Amino acid sequence: MSRVLFAILIALYCAVAPASAQEQDGLLPVEQAFTLRAEIREPGQIALDWTIAKNYYLYKSRISAKTSQAATTLGTFDLPKGIERTDEFFGDVEIYHDTLAATLPYTLTDASATHVELTVTVQGCHEVDPKICYPPHPTKLSLAIPARAAAAAPAFASNFGKPGGLLGGNVSSALVDDEALPAEQAFVFEAIAVSPTELLARWTMPKGYYLYRDKTVMSVEDDSGVTVGKLDFPPGVDHVDEHFGTVVVYFNQLELPLSLSRSTGTAQAISLRAEFQGCKEDGICYPVMQRMLDVDLPLASSDELAAAARNFVAAPPPAIAADASGDNALRSTPPEVTAMAIVWALLFALLGGVILNLMPCVLPVLSLKVIGLAESGSSLAKARSHALWYTAGVLTSFAAIGLLVIALRAAGQALGWGFQLQQPGFVALLVYVLLAVGLSLSGVFSIGAGMGGVGQNLAGKTGPAGDFFTGGLACVVASPCTAPFMGPALAFAFAASPVVALLIFLALGLGLALPFLLIGFIPALASRLPKPGAWMETFKQVLAFPMYLTAVWLLWVLGKQRGVDAIGIVLAGGVVLALALWWYERSRWSGNMLGRAIAVLVLIASLAPLWFVGTLAPPAVASVDSDTEVTYSRAKLDALRAEGRTVFVNMTADWCVTCKANERNVLATDAFRDTMTRTGAVYMKGDWTNVDPEITAFLQQHNSVGVPLYVVFRGTQTAGTVLPTVLTMRAIEAALPTAAR
Repeated sequence: MSRVLFAILIALYCAVAPASAQEQDGLLPVEQAFTLRAEIREPGQIALDWTIAKNYYLYKSRISAKTSQAATTLGTFDLPKGIERTDEFFGDVEIYHDTLAATLPYTLTDASATHVELTVTVQGCHEVDPKICYPPHPTKLSLAIPARAAAAAPAFASNFGKPGGLLGGNVSSALVDDEALPAEQAFVFEAIAVSPTELLARWTMPKGYYLYRDKTVMSVEDDSGVTVGKLDFPPGVDHVDEHFGTVVVYFNQLELPLSLSRSTGTAQAISLRAEFQGCKEDGICYPVMQRMLDVDLPLASSDELAAAARNFVAAPPPAIAADASGDNALRSTPPEVTAMAIVWALLFALLGGVILNLMPCVLPVLSLKVIGLAESGSSLAKARSHALWYTAGVLTSFAAIGLLVIALRAAGQALGWGFQLQQPGFVALLVYVLLAVGLSLSGVFSIGAGMGGVGQNLAGKTGPAGDFFTGGLACVVASPCTAPFMGPALAFAFAASPVVALLIFLALGLGLALPFLLIGFIPALASRLPKPGAWMETFKQVLAFPMYLTAVWLLWVLGKQRGVDAIGIVLAGGVVLALALWWYERSRWSGNMLGRAIAVLVLIASLAPLWFVGTLAPPAVASVDSDTEVTYSRAKLDALRAEGRTVFVNMTADWCVTCKANERNVLATDAFRDTMTRTGAVYMKGDWTNVDPEITAFLQQHNSVGVPLYVVFRGTQTAGTVLPTVLTMRAIEAALPTAAR
């Protein structure tokens, strides 16, 4: 019965689709927005004429031409004066509406040439809200050269290939297909509810048209509490694409089941949004298309909701990247993983790891290695041992985090860098580790031959175990101190293949360990270290206090995550941990086996708070909506932008050191508040201290692997301007409008 009903709905939709689809889509294909005709009317000069659709315009400065024809040299475009305006992306520019006539001189060194081969590139926008800018659009032309005495040759229509940049590769060499169907007829989209928790989406294409699998995104665009799950595509056709290689496409028809997660079982209507891209064989490719459909969901029982929740697999939000105009309207594919791109990502990762050595999170831990290297004295072998074991600890820890991120993201989990510090149990464990290191440095206990034959203090003295442990600890506490140079590398890693991602994490670790590797293997550097002496015992004890202070900071973070009760529980556990370590040390030297056994039991008992804090509920946080600050939510952001307001979004976390430095030095100043008032902007703040899927989605939409992230939205423009990680008032003022609305 449902199949019959579905067929009836399809027939009704096909009858009205031509009239309504354009209204739903609204964005013309680039070949219809900017129609180019070119011809050589006389030797030595190319005439180009653009017909520009209503409400569209071309940038004068973004019109260019080039040729790969060895016998041809192109001159400079002769373009008329355009309309002057201040553009939000390019500053002071000239633009063209309606029509544009231009000439381009050329010279030929081959008298026998019959054609001029060239590529003309333009860029333009749709200026009606919401503003959409196309990426630079190259068009290959092959123009016949007329005889000198002949009449003007007939014009050649431009060839329109696959849109470049974010829309999927470079332009095709195929000539324009004047018979290409409008997008709404080439790709008919419809959807129906087949159960309370499942939809069936369908695309129907005429013969010769195909749809890309990996360009398809589905979502619910309202506050109904309904979420679309991970897309489970049926088998497609392996198609050799001239730009993407072998890709999976669908011809004729694609039926895609959509699983839903619902917060309520009441019957309701949802707004389903589909975003996709397709092409005509041996012809044009269309820009990314969008469709919005209202779908009625029937009543769902509690059993149906529970079953759907058990089987639901969340879909990670796809990334959005800016095109050449700065517009984020068009959704990107993962970055092209070329050999050069990998090399640059590895270099950025290496540099970011080196910079981490200067971060306040890491400095207290790295100070421990100063003692070990100094104790090596003039022994090159000992210095190398320190460096190698410390590096092994760093690399092992970074590899473990990288593998965990890769595994979780492969399972559909949306993560960002620093996700481990969103887990209260992990933060509490880190407090324990730092407390234990501090107690060891203070001389309360040491780990000797009685525990695994290590024979050295944990991270405080020489020896493979201490060096390895310190390397791992340095990696863990580096999480909240993401350096600016790490951002591009981590973003690349989160989008690349697992092997490339793991290499980038290892490069980060190598950068962190690099200073100690250099000292360990370059005698001239090692000889500059201070000589061993009694000063080292005092210095070691002094280093205990940065460990204690770091533990206090992490306790504060834990309090933000799970409240003051969590702080009390972990402090009590820390006291029991200190008792166990002190007791074990006394029993070890006295040879009391029973005392050591009791100390081990007390040590195990001290671990109970690590589990217990994870069961505590986060403290209630009141929404801060005042004249000076608004708590982030997607609905609030959309509402403010719909009003034409400028919004400054700050994504932060209490465990993010860079975030707190920016807030103290910039965002908490009178200069920032005055700037927000003067420009009429709204300051919106999102707190990622705890796991928040909505904020995680925002981070991923702006290609950010973690916090801080600062984005300025100017009214209803589609894109936001992403500001630098290290914030300055100059960067903020440049992104904000000059005056209040």
